[in-house]
Amino acid sequence: MSTHTSPLAGKPATDGKLVDLGALTAAYVDLRPDPSVPEQRVVFGTSGHRGSSFERSFNEWHVLAVVQAICDYRRQVGVTGPVYVGIDTHALSQPAFESTLEVLAANGVETFVSTDGEYTPTPAVSHAILAHNRGLETGQADGIVITPSHNPPDSGGIKYNPPHGGPADTDATSWIARRANELIEGGLREVRRMPFAQAMKASTTHAFDFLQRYVGDLGDALDLEIVRANGVRMGVDPLGGAGVHYWSAIGERYGLHLTVVSETVDKTFAFMSLDWDGKVRMDPSSAYAMQRLIGLKDRFDVAFACDTDHDRHGVVAPSMGLLPANHYLATAAWYLFQNRPGWRPDAAVGKTAVSTGLIDRVAAHLGRPLREVPVGFKYFVSGLFDGSLGFGCEESAGASFLAKDGSPWSTDKDGIVAALLAGEMTARIGRDPGEIYREITGKLGDPANARIDAPASHAQKQKLSRLDPAQVTSRTLAGDPVVGVINQADGQPIGGIKVMSAQAWFAARPSGTEDIYKVYGESFRGQAHLELVLKEAQQMVDASLA
Repeated sequence: MSTHTSPLAGKPATDGKLVDLGALTAAYVDLRPDPSVPEQRVVFGTSGHRGSSFERSFNEWHVLAVVQAICDYRRQVGVTGPVYVGIDTHALSQPAFESTLEVLAANGVETFVSTDGEYTPTPAVSHAILAHNRGLETGQADGIVITPSHNPPDSGGIKYNPPHGGPADTDATSWIARRANELIEGGLREVRRMPFAQAMKASTTHAFDFLQRYVGDLGDALDLEIVRANGVRMGVDPLGGAGVHYWSAIGERYGLHLTVVSETVDKTFAFMSLDWDGKVRMDPSSAYAMQRLIGLKDRFDVAFACDTDHDRHGVVAPSMGLLPANHYLATAAWYLFQNRPGWRPDAAVGKTAVSTGLIDRVAAHLGRPLREVPVGFKYFVSGLFDGSLGFGCEESAGASFLAKDGSPWSTDKDGIVAALLAGEMTARIGRDPGEIYREITGKLGDPANARIDAPASHAQKQKLSRLDPAQVTSRTLAGDPVVGVINQADGQPIGGIKVMSAQAWFAARPSGTEDIYKVYGESFRGQAHLELVLKEAQQMVDASLA
């Protein structure tokens, strides 16, 4: 097992093959899934159902069935308020939005859609739900976000956010997926639907200004006054994503020195540089995909980008270039818990099982509880909702945190506030996030870490997800005694396995969103030791998949 980096990695997307938008959207309508084929069924991964119309894994039938299933689910659990619907800039998102509204209107569901067809970041939907539900006992709202996140341009996705504003838990998504597959198997006979033009004019369909709501409240989460007062020069690349028009509005509203590198929306994403595997992928944590912004690092005190639905972030600092996601997340935790006096004194630091162990050391150093969970932001929702979790993060550059007064801000990942936080810490401390990270590692240790991605079939992913601690017979990891082998975190399965020593760890798990699997490794003994850790990890994964 190894990551095979494409010779096209980091090169302009135009050097590769761009998606045929006409064929893609035609396949959305023309191709129907076969529910007897596992890859063509509705499956909610770590964040919604995703796929490609070319592969019959994200087509009109999938969306119609999922939205009808959501309507059925809402009735069963008693959600009676409106649905807030968001949409990103992927080519399949517009036809999926039309399908969504056709079903919601036919079911008589009050629905808020973005004013003038503006694209909608995931955190703007989460924040709108929370703002609507504040103080309500009945008539609470929920949401649907149409996005495959950072996935390639031929991808589509749809996810459900209940009244707590964050990603739905496994109980909800399992119910919705099961019902959706039943509807597909039944030929959609139980799906209620009306024409899109009629749905847009329905008495239940309303315009909502997500942008003004989110931008107007942003000062509740961040100290933007100190950023303005210190004149921090910030650059942002929206990567042609859903927040493309949010950034200029933020700069104007708060008087920030914020330069938007590009507001281009191109559904082929031809302006991107190719990712590690030669694919177009709007991943702001990938140095290959972030070539445009990395090249501009010396123009700004700090720069950043977000993925297509703006729930992930990438931060570029003059001192380091693109910070690896783990570096920035540890730095954000370090900064936030020393600069948010309005948070509960027992508010915990949250991280996934495959995020850096430096966050564990930061929490211990600051005297904060640590909450380690499986991969999936849904495991942070309850803590971010009730204030018991100050900050929750995933190694894949997803994070959110409480408002300054300790109330919930966004219970879904928020790439916008995570990115702008880099400007706040630069203004307050007078050093960029890369310099702050070096100060932290000087105190707590400097980990070397890596993640290896490799292609995996559906069967291989299933096999890897069922690994058991008993299958790990080695008592040492790269020369150090093994202190723990787990396949659960916070009482929930991690979908793989994690092996730990006092100075290192590795974890292996299949991706919940793509046909790849991932091996993560980290060592506080340096790069050479990390390579030994990864070598042993590879041997175990190869044996399990043989």
